[in-house]
Amino acid sequence: MKSINLQRTQSLLLQIIPEALSTLNDSRINSLAITHVNCKNGKYDASVYFDCSDFNKEEEKQIISLLNKANGRIKSYILSSTSWYKCPNFIFLNDDSLEKSLHIESLFKQIKKKD
Repeated sequence: MKSINLQRTQSLLLQIIPEALSTLNDSRINSLAITHVNCKNGKYDASVYFDCSDFNKEEEKQIISLLNKANGRIKSYILSSTSWYKCPNFIFLNDDSLEKSLHIESLFKQIKKKD
């Protein structure tokens, strides 16, 4: 179970990262929906999950590349918005939990039809 401080950090990052993205000039990432932040090793590493359901695999790779390039600007924004002395290293990942839940729902529908 995660500590309260770590949960607060994740919650704060979930609010601030979209703000940081909105300041960027690239329309492909400045309105990207951040769905979840998972901090590891205290505040040293954070996995940032985003909704990529509207994009194909090639566009998803481009978005991850753009996010990695903007990583420094995102960190600068977070440091200026908080009183932190260090910002976590971000790893950007596609949140495929929606796809998984839709797949599970379709399986349940198939099972229900068989009954």
